Formats: sequence, structure tokens, C-alpha cells
Amino acid sequence: MIFDTHLHLIARNRLSYPWLANVNRLDRDWSYAEYETVAQRLGITDVLHMEVDVAEADIDAETAYIAELMARPGSLIRGAISAARPESPNFESWLERLDRRVVKGLRRVLHVMPDELSQAPAFRENIRRLGAAGLPFDMCLLARQLHLGIALADAAPDTVLVLDHCGVPDIAGGAHESWAEAMAQLALRPNVHVKLSGITAYATADWTLETLRPWVSQVIDCFGPARIVWGSDSPVCTLHSNLAEWVGATHALLADFSAEERALILHRNARRIWNIEAPPTGG
Repeated sequence: MIFDTHLHLIARNRLSYPWLANVNRLDRDWSYAEYETVAQRLGITDVLHMEVDVAEADIDAETAYIAELMARPGSLIRGAISAARPESPNFESWLERLDRRVVKGLRRVLHVMPDELSQAPAFRENIRRLGAAGLPFDMCLLARQLHLGIALADAAPDTVLVLDHCGVPDIAGGAHESWAEAMAQLALRPNVHVKLSGITAYATADWTLETLRPWVSQVIDCFGPARIVWGSDSPVCTLHSNLAEWVGATHALLADFSAEERALILHRNARRIWNIEAPPTGG
């Protein structure tokens, strides 16, 4: 049983994705049907859709699109992590009208924005609002920006924060030491969790299991199995792997852990963090 907490779907006939023009290998439609076929073969039973940095005017339309997919019979999608603009003066009223049946968490992509954005008082106040609203916030930061995650965690201690992609380590460049030190500091903040998601994209194309092992080991050593969730980061993971390879690598990297520890990482933590009930078991 695997809960994929980080699936991107791209529907260019419905939504606008300005950033896709700069990533030719991803610049096509990536449908739910295409993903579902592979996911069911790999043991993925539950999915959260992760916002895809659509044009700001399309944020609510993206949520509506995911709501339609959730309503399909047998859908694996359990909710959406919606795009958000915590820096906006209208954020509080926008938050109040969210469809919480669909929206389970929020994200503002920070790695393409000025570092000052998450340091602004209004931004931090609105991240604190998410704690009271029971909505986790995904942090998408580059390794050089992890100090911003530490500061945000300290500024909003009652909000659950989830660091995407293990903090985007420079695996290809071997920049392990500074990243590892920052991850250890971030892990001291109990409101921070980390997402083991799609890190093959940050390695070279000829990566092996041993390429990834020291990076994954550092994450688990720092955060422990109780504060880690799994994500595919599909289709971004296809830059240097495919979905099946990333799932296979994950199972191999977690092989020495107990069944309980693997269950926490692969599905139980996700249900707890995003408050999603487990499906009933058959009698």
C-alpha cells in the first residue's frame, strides 16, 4: 500500500502553465488515466494531487479539475494540495471559501520567488492561520534556501509544514555536507515533516541505488520514519527515471526497516498529516 502525496497532472486545454515553456521534456499533457494505469500496477492506492504552479488566475480552476477526477468511480485521488498566495491581502477570505472536501493542504512554490517572500510579516501571519485551519503547508525550497524553511517553521510553530523533495539536494553535484547540516537543523523543528519524493530528478541520468542511499539515509536519520511521507513527483521524476523505477528504488532503500516503519513512510503518515481516513477493509 502506497500513498502518493505528490502527483502533478497537466491539462493544457483547461489550465495555463507558464513555466512549461522552459521544460520541453514535460511540456505535454499528463493525464490521470495515464498515471492510474501504472500506479495500480505498482501498489499505489491513494493519491494527493500537488498543484502545478498554474497561472494565478487558474488556481481555483485547478482545484475544480481535481474535484472532477476525485468524483470518478474508483478514483485514487483523495484530495488536492492547492496553490496559494499567502502574501496576498485577500488570503484570509480566500481561505474561508475553500472547498475543504477537496483541498487538504496548500503550497506556494518558493524556489522560483525572491527569498524575501516567505520572510514578510503578512506571509508568515497567513502561514500561522493554516495551523488554526488544520491545513498543512508544503515548502518547495532549494537546498540553498533551507534556512528559510527553518525560519518559517519557527515563525509558525503550530502549522504542519512538509518539505518537498528532501529539500532538493544537489545529488548530481555531490553537495552533501551543507545540505545535511541544514536538514539536521530543520529536523529539530517538530512541526516539520519531509517528503521522500522524486529525488532521482536531482541525480545524474546514470544514477544507481547507491547514488541515492546516503541522501535518503540522512533524511531518515534526521526525521525518523514518523515524520516522512512518500511522493512520486510524477511527471518530474521522469526526467531521470520513470515511476516504476522510483517506486522500486524506494522499496530497496527501505528494505532494512520494519514493516511498521515502512507503513508509516509509505501511507500512514500521509493519512495523519492530511487527515484522510483509511478505506474500510473487506470482511
